[in-house]
Amino acid sequence: MNLTHRQSIIFEFIKNNKNVSSGGISDYVSKKIDEVNRVTIIRDLDFLLKNNVIRKVGKGRATKYQEKIDNKLLAFFDVENYFSQNVDKRKDVKKAFNFEVFDYFNIPIISVEEKIRLDVLNVDYKKRVQKLSPTVLKKEFERLTIELSWKSSQIEGNTYSLIDTEILIKENKEAKKYSKEETQMILNHKKALDYIFAHKNTFKTVNLAKIEDVHKMLVDNMGVKINIRNSLVGITGTNYRPLDNAFQIKEAVEKLNKYINKKNVHPLEKALLMIIFISYIQPFEDGNKRTGRLIGNAILIAHGYCPLSYRSVESDEYKKAVLLFYEQNSLRYFKELFMEQFEFSVYNYFGVV
Repeated sequence: MNLTHRQSIIFEFIKNNKNVSSGGISDYVSKKIDEVNRVTIIRDLDFLLKNNVIRKVGKGRATKYQEKIDNKLLAFFDVENYFSQNVDKRKDVKKAFNFEVFDYFNIPIISVEEKIRLDVLNVDYKKRVQKLSPTVLKKEFERLTIELSWKSSQIEGNTYSLIDTEILIKENKEAKKYSKEETQMILNHKKALDYIFAHKNTFKTVNLAKIEDVHKMLVDNMGVKINIRNSLVGITGTNYRPLDNAFQIKEAVEKLNKYINKKNVHPLEKALLMIIFISYIQPFEDGNKRTGRLIGNAILIAHGYCPLSYRSVESDEYKKAVLLFYEQNSLRYFKELFMEQFEFSVYNYFGVV
């Protein structure tokens, strides 16, 4: 969701002042930019209310507006405005790993309404899969493998085109214009995905060993150390620094796995949290985001849900969503992208809706 400049000013004013009236908002906005009439302010407030970033309390002249946060992990940030600021100018950045994020897991990340809507889509996906012949099903998994390998690698800076990725995976023909490392990254995705598709039930529960197995496949022959790191890693474009010792890294991964393995946690929520938290914890020297994406898909497949290819996501937006979680522990934008990509995959693979 993108806000206009005026809506962004209104939201920040409400966020910083807790309980504010429409009159107070109007006065503030008129001082910050050109004078605005009450009807326009009310229209902007209605937009913010509709998108669940603010709430209205009281009635009539006593009506006040507040920021709406049911779960601190879902706090709203105007992404465009946030990343328009220089990395060193952003406010209230969390520069170290925050163990308190695990305390917010007891409040659902995906709402009941969202789960129902996505489950309805997934029921249709399952019906279509059941109707496919083994040959067609294999081809669809191959298509998803190609497109996921391409996009997941692109997010990491790989320059392989989708067409060259297809030729590499289908015909094992390496395009000479790419580096050996880029080629290996694509092939490693295929190897890891082949393993996941062949061992669907393995990932109904997750543990460190299973995560390490997938990571090992993804970084094979790329000069990356395997197993839990025991040193500091820096991340380009942010002042956030992950944990720097194996003991705390293992503790964080165990906390994540303990929650994800609970039977009452929805599979989509399991996958979403695995993807973003492996990226946040950074348990390995390199390959963390790739590992998160593939383990997330492994969880979905194990529970009968459509895997994601990420084909239509913009790489820059994906990176912004991850950085926003690093710096502000806000999962909201990443959740939006995740749900969009789930819907995209349901509508674009395994038969036509």
